[in-house]
Amino acid sequence: MPSEMITIKSPDGDFPAYRAAPEGGGPGPALVVIQEIFGINLVMRDICDDLAGQGYVAICPDLFWRLEPGVELTDKTKAEWDKAFDLMSRFDPDTGVKDIAETIAVARRDKQSTGKAGAIGYCLGGLLAYLTACRTDAEACVGYYGVNIPKFLDEAKNISGHLMLHVAGKDQFVDAKAQKAMHDGLDDNPHVTLHDYPEQDHAFARVGGEHFDARAADLANTRTRAFLQTHLG
Repeated sequence: MPSEMITIKSPDGDFPAYRAAPEGGGPGPALVVIQEIFGINLVMRDICDDLAGQGYVAICPDLFWRLEPGVELTDKTKAEWDKAFDLMSRFDPDTGVKDIAETIAVARRDKQSTGKAGAIGYCLGGLLAYLTACRTDAEACVGYYGVNIPKFLDEAKNISGHLMLHVAGKDQFVDAKAQKAMHDGLDDNPHVTLHDYPEQDHAFARVGGEHFDARAADLANTRTRAFLQTHLG
């Protein structure tokens, strides 16, 4: 898929983003791909490329730019994990959502965009996908194994688009109490759909990751594709 690094201009400064678009220049809905704690790494770029192959304009912004621009880590070494957790501990979700909102605005204006826009995020990005649904006008958002969502459940009433969350039943970072809180706070919301994967751990859809499960990942991704097709076209 045609891909490039672009620059997103915001009131707080400029930051880079990875952009992948459908071949042939045809129009498609836009999706902001929200990073894990590892930055715009190969996993995120591959997700963008895959979405572009499905007909989306996929843009993954560098959300750590205020802390350290250009972070690109893997999940293969302790040193990288330590750095990723340090970045997450210093990251401000509120400014992250502002950067996502700026990226959505750019995505809507993209020369190949239909004007419809959504977001899809993983881990830290799963939380940010939830907050994007609460705080922006994105038509559709998807979060995979989002962390710390219960802290923000009071914002769910603000969701005007559609939200799908994939919940790992044995998530080492989201315990059973937090999962119950998510269901209690969201199950009755007509804008929200939760899917549980009872036997899966965090990052079960991260290709090449320690907890990757091909069957569960395929099920979640199939649900995501149908959801996005329904709400973004």
